[in-house]
Amino acid sequence: MKKIYISIFVLSALTFTGCADDYLDVKQTETISTDDIELFNNDSGAKTFVTSIYSKFLDWDMSSFGWIGLASITSDDADKGSTPSDTGTDKDVLDALTYNASNPSAESTFNANYDGINRCNQALAILPKLDKADPALKERLMAEAKFLRAFMYFTLVKCYGGVPIVDHVSSIPLSAEDKAMQLTRKTAAEVYAFIEKDLTEAAAVLPNKSEYADAEKARASKGAAYALLAKVSLYQKKWQDVVDNCNLVTGYSISPDYAKMFRLEGENDGESIFEINGNGAVPTRGIQGYSNTQGVRDAWGWGFNQPSQSLVNAYEAGDVRKEATIIFRGTTLYDGRVIPVVSADDPNPRYNYKAYSSAYTSAWETDANIKYLRYAEVLLMKAEALNELGQTSEAIPLLNQIRHRAGLGDTPATSQSAVRTAIWKERRVELAFEFDRFFDLVRTGQAKAAFEADKSDIFPNGRVFTEGKNELFPIPASFLLQANGLSQQNPGYPN
Repeated sequence: MKKIYISIFVLSALTFTGCADDYLDVKQTETISTDDIELFNNDSGAKTFVTSIYSKFLDWDMSSFGWIGLASITSDDADKGSTPSDTGTDKDVLDALTYNASNPSAESTFNANYDGINRCNQALAILPKLDKADPALKERLMAEAKFLRAFMYFTLVKCYGGVPIVDHVSSIPLSAEDKAMQLTRKTAAEVYAFIEKDLTEAAAVLPNKSEYADAEKARASKGAAYALLAKVSLYQKKWQDVVDNCNLVTGYSISPDYAKMFRLEGENDGESIFEINGNGAVPTRGIQGYSNTQGVRDAWGWGFNQPSQSLVNAYEAGDVRKEATIIFRGTTLYDGRVIPVVSADDPNPRYNYKAYSSAYTSAWETDANIKYLRYAEVLLMKAEALNELGQTSEAIPLLNQIRHRAGLGDTPATSQSAVRTAIWKERRVELAFEFDRFFDLVRTGQAKAAFEADKSDIFPNGRVFTEGKNELFPIPASFLLQANGLSQQNPGYPN
C-alpha cells in the first residue's frame, strides 16, 4: 500500500478553554496510508494538522533550555546563572560568546524549527485533500500554517542568516531535487522574501483576533501576520514598510498594568498579538522546563538565565517594569510567596519574573506563556521607523505612550539621534526576557560596545563580541556533515 509521511495525532479529550491555554496534546507518529487520510476528512481532523504545529512550541527543544541559552543568556540582559560549576551543558560558552559549530543549543534550535516547518508543510500538503472539511476552515488553517512557518523561518534567519528553504514535503524516496532543497542554504534575502510571501498570503485570509471565539484567541490572526511583517521589515531596515504594516495592526491597545500581562490574568489580553500558551494542569501541556530552568534556585528551579546587573542599571528610577521583570532575593511576589535571602554572596540574586508560575511553581510544565508579539512593540517599531524616515516629531508621542504606562514622564530626547537611542533603550526595558535583546543589539550595530560594557564578576572586562562572526550563530556541524559540500559554515566558525 502506498504511504506518505504526515503527522498523526493522539488527541486528548481536552479542548481550548476560555484562556485558550489547553492546546490538544498531540504526538507525532511515523506514517499512515493514503487511505487513512479519510479518518481525518472532517473539520475536527483538519484542525489536528495545525494543532500539531502550535504544540511544537511547547517542546523542550523549541522554546525551553536551548532557546533560552541561545537567545537570552547570550545577551547583555542575562548572565548564565545557576552555580559556577553547573554549566548547563553549554550555557557557560554561550554566556562567554565562545561557542562553536558543535554547540548543542544552536543545533537543537536549528533542528526544532525545521521539525516545526515540516509540520507546517505536512499540513499545507494534506489540508487541500480533505474535501469533507469546511472550505473556509481549511483556508484559515492553511493561513495559520503559513504564519507559523514564517515565524520559524524568521527565527532561523535571525540566528543563522541564510538557511535552506524547505517549502514542501519531500518525496519518498528522496529525489535529488528535494535533497538539494533540504541541504542547500539560500541567502538571507531569499529567506526574508519567502517569509514575506507566507505572511502576505496569511494576512489576506486570517481573521482578526476579535473574530475568534474566546477558546481560540491564541491562534494566529491578521494582526499577528501584519505585526510580524512589520518586524521582518524592521530587521531589513525597510522603514516605510514597517510603518505601513504597523498601521494595519488594529484592534489592540496598551494594557494599563504592565506586570499583570505576565500573569495568568493577562494571557491573550488586549495588548497580546501572538503568544505561546502553556498550561500546568495534567494532562494538558506547558512549555517543557521553561519556568523550572529559570526558577529560583534551591526553591523551585535551576536558576539559569539570571537578569544581569547591566539590565538592572538600564531602568530609570520609578520604572514599574523593573519589579515586574526581575525577581529579587528578599522580596515578596504578587501572590505572597517570599523569596528568601540565602547569603550575602549568593550567586543567584535575581531571576526572570516573566517565566514565573504562581499556580504550578515547581512543575516541569507550567501555565507561563511566552509573549512574542505585543502591541507595545508595534508602537516602538513604528516609532523607530518614523524616526529613521526623518519624522521624529511623530515618533516621540509613540515612545511616550510606552513610557507613560511604565510610570515615567516624557522622553527628554528631541533630535533624531537622541530619539533613536531612546527607542533602543526603551525596547530593552520594555521587552526584556522576550527574546529580542541579542538580535536588537546585532541589527542596530550596538553589540560590540554593549558587550564590552557588560561587566560582571565572571567577566570583569566585559565580553568580546567579534564583529563579522558573532552576528550569527554557527550552522550545526551535524547539518554540514549531511550537506556534504552543498552548504558552508558561517564566517568565523570552523566546520
